Amino acid sequence: MLSLACYHPLDMSARLKLMIVAGEPSGDAHSAALVRALRETAPNSEFEFFGATGPLMRGEGVETTVNSDSLAIMGIVEVTRVFSRFIRAFRTLKASALKRKPDAVVLVDWPEFNLRLASSLHRQGIKVIYYISPQLWGWRPRRVKNIRRDVDLLLSILPFEAEWYRERGVEHVEYVGHPLSGEVKASQTREEFCAQQGLDHTQPVITFLPGSRHKELVRIMPPMLDAISFLSRARPNAQFVLVVAPSRSKEEALELIAQNSNAAWLKTNVTIVHHETREALAASDVAAVASGTATLEAALLCTPMVIVYKESAINWHTLGRLINVEHFGLANLVAGKRIVTELMQNDLTGERLAEELSNLLEPERNESLRLELQRVASQLGDAGASEKAAQAILNELGV
Repeated sequence: MLSLACYHPLDMSARLKLMIVAGEPSGDAHSAALVRALRETAPNSEFEFFGATGPLMRGEGVETTVNSDSLAIMGIVEVTRVFSRFIRAFRTLKASALKRKPDAVVLVDWPEFNLRLASSLHRQGIKVIYYISPQLWGWRPRRVKNIRRDVDLLLSILPFEAEWYRERGVEHVEYVGHPLSGEVKASQTREEFCAQQGLDHTQPVITFLPGSRHKELVRIMPPMLDAISFLSRARPNAQFVLVVAPSRSKEEALELIAQNSNAAWLKTNVTIVHHETREALAASDVAAVASGTATLEAALLCTPMVIVYKESAINWHTLGRLINVEHFGLANLVAGKRIVTELMQNDLTGERLAEELSNLLEPERNESLRLELQRVASQLGDAGASEKAAQAILNELGV
């Protein structure tokens, strides 16, 4: 593991051409931070970045070979419908890499696509670096042979991953820490957030995060809205916040609220916020969070939560059988035990979610979980994962 105490900007100059491939909003954010860190780590070097980009990467000046905004799709049925789009993206990226001959291809998360691209490009003699190591310990672990064969440097972000890979013959793996560690902070206090949103900071605030994809909203928001209705009766002083992810619109959320049998009351009594995920979580007494990166943000903010998820029946039946870990939530995986309640698929009902959130409002249970989440946060490493990843990449390239 690289230490920040050893970190210093490189003095030597170099010309580096890197293709970066990210296909989801979280990967786009981590890639943008990595680009910034590479420039800061080697300020005298001249960089040329291109690849599959989202809005944050484009904001950092990464040239777009493929626009990945429309490729962040999950599920067998959903991917099948736009399969030709993925094929075109794959062929375009491969052709671009072969033509422009980058010093390395940096693949960021997105394993279903990126592992195939790694195989194709590595056979052509292109150096492959994989950042945000695939979570093969929980999903189709036999693919570790692809990592051994096709990846020159693997950068892991969870504390137990590097050892898992080494035990399976991957020697070129380095733990750099989680990119969110030390970076997840709210720009407002609870009092400031509540004042801005017209909430009473002395009364309970319960926040709901239904996910960043349209299909997640369609499947997860309805039981969340039902839970709000249950909680309004069980906890009459509670206040409800619905967080719309940056990649979604308030209009999508309002359409789903309008379909609820309690729509009129919900429209009046649910505060909808946009682009303020961390502020809402930090101000919350408890939260219901769709499984994914947001659960880690909640953990780093020490916000007691219930982790939820709901898929289509076909996706859950087909893909769920391939998952071989006891826990879905990242907080539980890092803790090595079930500290946060998980309500998945048929377990996710409005009544059950309301019951779990109400239990979390009890002071003793609330404080106990906050302490557990503090321990999880401490295990994720110090701030500076992007800088450590940048240094590891430059070392691999001999800069």
